[in-house]
Amino acid sequence: MVNQRSHSHPHPRMRTRQVMAGEVAIGGGAPISVQSMTNVPTMDTEAVRKQISLLASRGAELVRVAVPDAESASALPGILEDTPVPLVADIHFDPELALTALRSGIHKLRLNPGNIRRPKDLLRIAEEAASRGIPIRIGVNSGSVPGDLREQYSGVNSNSMWAAARRHIAIIEETGFHDLVLSLKASDPMLTVDVNRLASRECDYPLHIGVTEAGPPFTGGIRSAVALTILLSEGIGDTIRVSLSGAPETEPTAAWEILSSLNIRKRFPRIISCPTCARCRLDVGGVAFAVQAHLAGIEGDYTIAVMGCEVNGPGEAKEADIALIGTPSGLMLFVDGENTGEVDRSEMTEALDSAIDSYRRRKP
Repeated sequence: MVNQRSHSHPHPRMRTRQVMAGEVAIGGGAPISVQSMTNVPTMDTEAVRKQISLLASRGAELVRVAVPDAESASALPGILEDTPVPLVADIHFDPELALTALRSGIHKLRLNPGNIRRPKDLLRIAEEAASRGIPIRIGVNSGSVPGDLREQYSGVNSNSMWAAARRHIAIIEETGFHDLVLSLKASDPMLTVDVNRLASRECDYPLHIGVTEAGPPFTGGIRSAVALTILLSEGIGDTIRVSLSGAPETEPTAAWEILSSLNIRKRFPRIISCPTCARCRLDVGGVAFAVQAHLAGIEGDYTIAVMGCEVNGPGEAKEADIALIGTPSGLMLFVDGENTGEVDRSEMTEALDSAIDSYRRRKP
């Protein structure tokens, strides 16, 4: 069960319209949702479904799948069977793919109106989406700003990106369709911040925020955290994705860490550990990584500390819900500030599981 306790933002949430992607509400004060995307061929139904399940277990509440061709579109009904979370179809250029995705039962559509150029095609898509209650996300990336707008606004910047978004919004709004979500992303974190601030001032459509092409997990996670922390702390953003190169299951984990650190939503355990020094009496990094891997996908609102020595360990043990602390004689386990005794490193995960059960019984 997801912990959906309300945590106040440093600034009040910007009020936006609300749309529904399946059972997930986006905007209108709904909890900020976490998204990710599959990266295996969409026509490989079994592989896609497996990846969706893994992403959902790591905290993805919406998952996007690319639909580049008819074969991928025809695979959607099989992928949608028993999906644990709502799915988003990513469509470019071909209106028939969008229509096929909508008729397959997809929960949300992501498209770029600028590359589906005929108004009658957009009208058909909007009418089909409206009849099925399916929202459409309009995505604008810094790398795809039209040339005339780059020239008019002296390059790629928040003004040219917002002008591109406004142009796309107008195309869809002409059809009478308003169940829209906007995303304006750049690989530059501060440009992402600036353009989303502008969008938040100029419209009330819900915003999907994130840094595009952020990079591999370590550096990409940092760049994403910079932009998302600024925007979320200002009350901007209704749904987020931390876009990282490589295995997608790292994305929702990073997103939840950002939300948890901002006290916006807490769903998974928080692992804290000391930076290590010559006083360390255990392999802090190794133990912390082992704890993190062991708890991957396990829900719970509690903090686990891994500390290397007796200098800071006892204090952290009192502040954390569960703590593993290196001592001259080995590894000590604390639960709710109480020393429960020494633990053999080879039996650490079993002892940790027992400690978590004990803590949960004390703090239901």
